[in-house]
Amino acid sequence: MKLFVGLGNPEKIYQNTRHNIGANVILELSKKIKTKLNKKTKLSSQVGRGINKKNLLAIPTTFMNNSGLAVQKLINFYKITSKNLYVIHDDLDLKVGEYKIQFDRGPAGHNGIKSIIESLNTQAFWRIRIGIDHPKNNISAEDYVLKPFSTSEKAIISQTIDKVIKEIDKIINPGPIA
Repeated sequence: MKLFVGLGNPEKIYQNTRHNIGANVILELSKKIKTKLNKKTKLSSQVGRGINKKNLLAIPTTFMNNSGLAVQKLINFYKITSKNLYVIHDDLDLKVGEYKIQFDRGPAGHNGIKSIIESLNTQAFWRIRIGIDHPKNNISAEDYVLKPFSTSEKAIISQTIDKVIKEIDKIINPGPIA
């Protein structure tokens, strides 16, 4: 069984921000495969069955910087090894529209990933990094990640989410989603 976790902040005001791109991938995937994410308070997450019902989709209900708490609860409860964990998150080092899938990498300044590494005591898990680009005009990274995408970026991000969903499909299912 594989666990796909999309990082973001839980409050509605953060829903369409750069920092919530991981959570938005999971939301879009759950719509595509017609699965419902249910709030699991004990797991500090919204959880649903993924493709083939053999995989899990999750969005932590913790704030980004405490994502490790939720991820640790999820892998302990569902008995998932870190090698079957895929964390989807925003990345300042990649341009909007780019993504990378990597295994066993450090946090590279991402506090959500840092929290997961600290909670699991390992960085040996998969990361699906989605580019949000570097801030411009002297905006701090902290403020930048909490801003929505520009109008021109939204179309690119929509296409990127679709590409990432296809990559997830390839990871867990030899046939197409829909």
